[in-house]
Formats: sequence, structure tokens, C-alpha cells
Amino acid sequence: RGTREVGYKVGNRYIEIPEKIPELIVPDLENCELKPYASYRSNRVVQSEFTPRDLFNAIYAEKIREDFEAGKLDEAGNPLEPSEYELLTPQQAKDNASKTGTDLFTARYDREGPSPFKMNE
Repeated sequence: RGTREVGYKVGNRYIEIPEKIPELIVPDLENCELKPYASYRSNRVVQSEFTPRDLFNAIYAEKIREDFEAGKLDEAGNPLEPSEYELLTPQQAKDNASKTGTDLFTARYDREGPSPFKMNE
């Protein structure tokens, strides 16, 4: 039930017909210019390229500014009380960034309010 025969029986032998064997044909999407579908009812989000500087500003800049103003930096400029992000090794940070579901913009937002995708310059 739910499958089709890919051959026929002759006596005690089963003869397969290669043309009846299903095969999955998957397109090669490398260099594909198409974009993911989005409903016409969704809000339009315009976002410039997210650069390393933007990432630095979003994750580290505020903490560095607060530490500087509070005098919580040593002579070399390193934090005396590092955050969880500042304690990560480069490999740990890369591994965390490549995990499924990792997204800088996970906060929910009001559809009528300001977009969380616009970065302040």
C-alpha cells in the first residue's frame, strides 16, 4: 500500500524494470539568483549588509564604553570584569555563530513599531 511495483514476477523470479524505479532529481542551486519567497502581506524590511563593524557595535561597543566610563579596564584596555562574550575563544565564538537557530535579531517586535533590522549609525 502506498508504493508501486517496480517490476513483475515470472514464476519464482522477480524482474525489475529500471525505468520504474523512482529517483529523486534535485536541482543544483549553486549560483541561484532567486530569493526566498515572502508573502506580499509581510512588512518590507530594508537592511544594508551586516558588516563586522556592525556586529562589533551590536555585541561589544556598549560594554566597552560602560567599562571605560566606570574605570573597569586595566592598563592594556582589557576588561576587569569580562562578559560571557569576552571570555569566548575565537573558535568558541565561531562554533556558537554557526549553530542552528543562531540569530542576532531574535527579539520579537511590534509590526507597527521600529524595525529591529535597522542599525543606528
